[in-house]
Amino acid sequence: MALRGRRGGAPAREDEPRRDERAEQQAPAPQGPVLPPPPPVDYGVFMQGLVQAMQTQAHTQATLQAQLEAQICLDGAYVRCTAGKS
Repeated sequence: MALRGRRGGAPAREDEPRRDERAEQQAPAPQGPVLPPPPPVDYGVFMQGLVQAMQTQAHTQATLQAQLEAQICLDGAYVRCTAGKS
């Protein structure tokens, strides 16, 4: 007769933990105070802030790019800036 898994209420071996004992071991009790749930999110306000941040980033990037091109132009190493100017 082949050995198969326990079925029909066969007793567990002494060295094998029971299923409910394993569940208790896997879910330890929470440590520290229990925090209240976070407040609800107003996604309209969130999206406005996100759009504003993206616009600010684009503006900053454009400003930095213009400053970099102007600096390169001042150094005389940027051919496009000096071409056609005499």
